[in-house]
Amino acid sequence: MNKYIISGLAVAGFVSGPPVAHAQTTFQTYHCADGTNFIVGFYPHDSRAYLQIDGRQVTLQRRLTLSGTRYAGGGVTLKIDRAGATTVKHARRPKTACGLN
Repeated sequence: MNKYIISGLAVAGFVSGPPVAHAQTTFQTYHCADGTNFIVGFYPHDSRAYLQIDGRQVTLQRRLTLSGTRYAGGGVTLKIDRAGATTVKHARRPKTACGLN
C-alpha cells in the first residue's frame, strides 16, 4: 500500500507545476565604458540580481532607491535608472556607464 501513496505524491508534485528553478530567467550581457563586461541574471520571483563579473559570481540584494533600481553586494553596485541607463561600480573602480551587448 505504501507504493501507492508514494506514487500519488509523485504525481501530485508533477501536476502542481515545475520547481522555481525552472521558471523563466532573464540574462543580460553588458559592456561598460571602462572595458568591464558582466552578465546579470534575474529570476521572476526573486528580488536579487545574480552577476558574473571579473570571473566571479556575486549575488546582489535589491536596495532602496528613489528612482530606478539599485542592487548591491560583495563590493559591487549595479544601478538601472527608469530610462534603462545602467552603471556599475566594483573592485574599487569608479562608477562606469554600461550598455547591453
